[in-house]
Amino acid sequence: MTAGSRLGRWMFFGVIALITLWFVAALALPWLQRERSKPGRAFSEKVIGDALHPVIIRTPEGMALVDSGKKDAKGQAVMVACATCHDTRDPNYKIDQGEALQEFHKGLNYQHGSLTCLSCHNANDYNSLKKADGQSLEFSQSMQLCSQCHGPQFRDYQNGSHGGMTGHWDLRQGSRERNTCTDCHDPHHPKYPLVLPVFPPKPVIGEAILPVDQSHPH
Repeated sequence: MTAGSRLGRWMFFGVIALITLWFVAALALPWLQRERSKPGRAFSEKVIGDALHPVIIRTPEGMALVDSGKKDAKGQAVMVACATCHDTRDPNYKIDQGEALQEFHKGLNYQHGSLTCLSCHNANDYNSLKKADGQSLEFSQSMQLCSQCHGPQFRDYQNGSHGGMTGHWDLRQGSRERNTCTDCHDPHHPKYPLVLPVFPPKPVIGEAILPVDQSHPH
């Protein structure tokens, strides 16, 4: 075999080897990169610190105000503090329904167990609330008031299984903001309305869907 033919043969096999290496690399590269393509990989490799961001609980406004029914010069509703009227009136500890009110709060939807208005509102200072032991509370501290009776719900709230939230579950990534009780519940009528979690099933031809009994929560 001449030197030229040997060189040509080596060049032939060299080209075949290069093509084979390229083909193997093209097949192997996606397989090698699959570990980096798994869900959560980018998150797990994110550089984070050990410091925890704060959990912020939304708070109600500091004082309750009532619409007087009048407008100011700019057309805005004139709001008045509770004490504006109640400081000049004797407290009525028996009122437990909106229908009994003659002036303000008429039509108030009130249904809160056996509680009356003054079970929670402070008769000595209508610009505040009161706990069962008589301790005065700002309106912004209403969660302390609710937790006196709604212990299981407050326990679940502390565990994170009751009440909505936004932000980060991993506090190393960012802060979290949580609802307070009155973000979801009307304090005068706190029971959450019964709702169906999904649309009812479609009836089969010739069959009827029985109405859902809303009197018994599922």
